[in-house]
Amino acid sequence: MGIPGFVMRLDVYSGLLVATLGSVVMATGGGAETAPIHWIPTWSNAVFAEAAQERKFVLLDLHAVWCHWCHVMDDTTYADPRVRAEIAAHYLPVSVDADSDPSLTARYGDWGWPATIVLAADGTEIVKRRGYIEPPQMLSLLQAIVADPSPGPSVGRSALIPTTRATRLARNQSDALSRVFDALYDTAHAGWGTEHKYLDASAIEWSFVKLDGGDNNALTRIRKTLDANLNLIDPVWGGVYQYSDRVDWRSPHFEKLLAFQADDLRLYSEAYARLHHPGDLEAAKKVYIYLTRFLAAPDGGFYVSQDADVSAQLTGHVFYAKGDTERRTLGMPRIDVHEYSREAGWAVGALCKYYDVMGDTGALTAAERAARWALTQRHTAGGGFSHGANDRRGPYLDDNVSMAQAFVALYRSTGEREWLKDATTTLNFIAVRLRNPRSGYWASPVASKDHGVFREPVRDVTRNADVARVANMIRHYTGDEHFLGIARHAARFLTAFAAENSEEFRPEILLADHELSEAPIHITVVGSKSDPGSRALHAAALRYPAEYLQVDWWDRREGRLPNHTISYPQLARPAAFACTSNACSTPIFEPNDIETRVRQMTLN
Repeated sequence: MGIPGFVMRLDVYSGLLVATLGSVVMATGGGAETAPIHWIPTWSNAVFAEAAQERKFVLLDLHAVWCHWCHVMDDTTYADPRVRAEIAAHYLPVSVDADSDPSLTARYGDWGWPATIVLAADGTEIVKRRGYIEPPQMLSLLQAIVADPSPGPSVGRSALIPTTRATRLARNQSDALSRVFDALYDTAHAGWGTEHKYLDASAIEWSFVKLDGGDNNALTRIRKTLDANLNLIDPVWGGVYQYSDRVDWRSPHFEKLLAFQADDLRLYSEAYARLHHPGDLEAAKKVYIYLTRFLAAPDGGFYVSQDADVSAQLTGHVFYAKGDTERRTLGMPRIDVHEYSREAGWAVGALCKYYDVMGDTGALTAAERAARWALTQRHTAGGGFSHGANDRRGPYLDDNVSMAQAFVALYRSTGEREWLKDATTTLNFIAVRLRNPRSGYWASPVASKDHGVFREPVRDVTRNADVARVANMIRHYTGDEHFLGIARHAARFLTAFAAENSEEFRPEILLADHELSEAPIHITVVGSKSDPGSRALHAAALRYPAEYLQVDWWDRREGRLPNHTISYPQLARPAAFACTSNACSTPIFEPNDIETRVRQMTLN
């Protein structure tokens, strides 16, 4: 699924001490009391009209509820009287929770939270800054922009991704992406990258693909990374912290985002199915317990995140070192109780995978409940999904591709065709509302009144890879080539992006390209859904260790399979049939035989 935003940690706090007195803040670093900044809380085109009228610049502060350095910047930089005075005189300040607006996240997510973006009244970007900015630096920046509003080096030129008809990576493109993937693996400490460490979902998934292809180095990388990531799992309440800001995995940022819970739950479940390592089972259980106890909403949806700190004085470093009783006595780090379709979809997919591997019916119940919550609370006209209850912008690709993935996961886990129908409806909504005519799909639709850089909506690489993968899977389930067309349209953007950005770490592109190149492992259970023998076969099929896995359950009372071109013989008792891209098995009657037979077929 990928990370919706990333804090870039600086290792220096400002020396400015701040005391909050009601609505007025006194900065002890000098200066007089000043009125607080009157932040505009939502992003809209009206911001630019107002900026033009008042002859001001637009200052966009993108933050997150869980973001530690966002809180520090609020308490220091934006409390400094000189900074406040400069903003009041020359800027129209807008402060947006990045989780509330996926289109802004898609555009500026690489700048981390907090992200500080300054724009002219015509929508031209002037400056983009990453992470915490100390008060003197912010004051100097704001004054420099007033003196010379020319776009700075942080803006650069907007790289136009060329149009291409290619829907597959060329060999040199695939090789280039693979070299970057291999080069960025940290052999000393595990994981990918040289700074922040966390469990990168696409990297682990691609490593599983390489392992299936016989790459033993992939097994070493998977094992070392999964083991290292155990340092980021809360031993008391469960759940995974956001990341470590040291390469040794032992300096966690204690925020707990649903996105990370979903990725870790899914990956540790898949790893346990493959490797049968007790540590993977324990990790999956701890994340599952946290997800369902702390982030599950009473109405069936899921909350976004839990903050790292109880307060500025009681930080996560102190709080999370304590046991359960002491923690509850001290208080509770804030949980962001917004409920978005995106997070619900991510949770559904992870819960389904946990159910598939562990057989925990409580996980499947929670997944189905979350999907029905989204269908009743976030479903929109045309078959798509809104982000929140009252979207000012959108629809967003984030929410809709997440829900399409969730429905496909539910269909695989249950065999209930309503979920596959919901998946096709959602994907068709994406194809109609978010399609870029050249290639790929926009993070949000074109708006005729958008200004400056916002006239060209962003195409997010990770989400387009998600579209390619889920559309391809729906094509295999339905046999409808229309969905292959949707997948290939996303792939055209991915291949064009890879051609221009071969030095980037993009395992999600490699995954999408791989899945478009071959059929998934396909296991079909033939038998009544009320028959215990059928249910046992279906459970065994779900446990087969592969993420690129198609599982159908054919109860003849429901009519033909969704893919009408596929049929199986009617037998006297329930049976399973396994197919690869070029062969199908004879009937399999015993659940324990499914994995062995499929492995034999894939090796031939």
